[in-house]
Amino acid sequence: MNINLIRPEKVNLRDHPILTEVWLQDIIAKNPEIIGLGELILKDKERKQLRAGRLDILLQDPEINKRYEVEIQLGKTDESHIIRTIEYWDIERKRYPQYEHCAVIIAEEITSRFLNVIGLFNGTIPLIAIQLTAYKNGNDYFLTFNKVLDEMSFGLVDDDEEISEVTDRNYWETQKGIPKTVKIVDESLALIKEIFPGYELKYNKFYIGLAKDGRADNFILFRALKLFTRMEIRLEKDEELESKIEKSGIDLMDYDKRNRRYRLKITSNDLKNHKEFIQDLVKKAKGIQSDSEQQFVE
Repeated sequence: MNINLIRPEKVNLRDHPILTEVWLQDIIAKNPEIIGLGELILKDKERKQLRAGRLDILLQDPEINKRYEVEIQLGKTDESHIIRTIEYWDIERKRYPQYEHCAVIIAEEITSRFLNVIGLFNGTIPLIAIQLTAYKNGNDYFLTFNKVLDEMSFGLVDDDEEISEVTDRNYWETQKGIPKTVKIVDESLALIKEIFPGYELKYNKFYIGLAKDGRADNFILFRALKLFTRMEIRLEKDEELESKIEKSGIDLMDYDKRNRRYRLKITSNDLKNHKEFIQDLVKKAKGIQSDSEQQFVE
């Protein structure tokens, strides 16, 4: 059996007269999955930034509401490239705080010195570095994308509970939310305590969690904002369950794939009109069958 080994010629895109940065942008825009970050969709290209130039490509993962601010550099990376990438990431995350954001640098050559500089930011700034290589075989070209620096993986919201920044009720009533939205958290806690006594609220900087006997147990957590209150329930993604939530009339915002939580926009009326249904969700989050499920099994 004859096997032909192809030895393609490596191509330097920076010096290529036809395969330019604009060409590469078009390739990635039409085939976002080519860079190896999953099934992404194109949101924008050459996105104008206020007093800061243009972002090469904006991609989004629709499953987890995450956006990637992508900058392309032919040849070696340089200081201006990383500054520009971080600047665009910062602008976009401030304009669209409802999304999770990650900066992405794609370059032909990422030096060890540059990786060291990026490493100083990684952890405080979610950043991915991808090395691009182009090859030619006859009249055909192909590209490879190798992730050389990955975004820091964050744990679940209560994995590092002991070092969470603790706040108080006043912080949530005045800075994050308002008394009305915090009151809905109180009402939710009362509903939870009917089936699981002993729980209390624990006010952290980014969320209001649950605790029992002084120990965090965030199977449910809350975010009291200025306009509404969000309840986040830790459950595996389930289409049948999603259908039930939607039929109940409760506002299902989305599913947080990273933390495995359904995010619901809840009101006082929801807690009154759908009390048993919400308590069933709470039981599921605790790993306990609801009464309706037990009856079905019997």
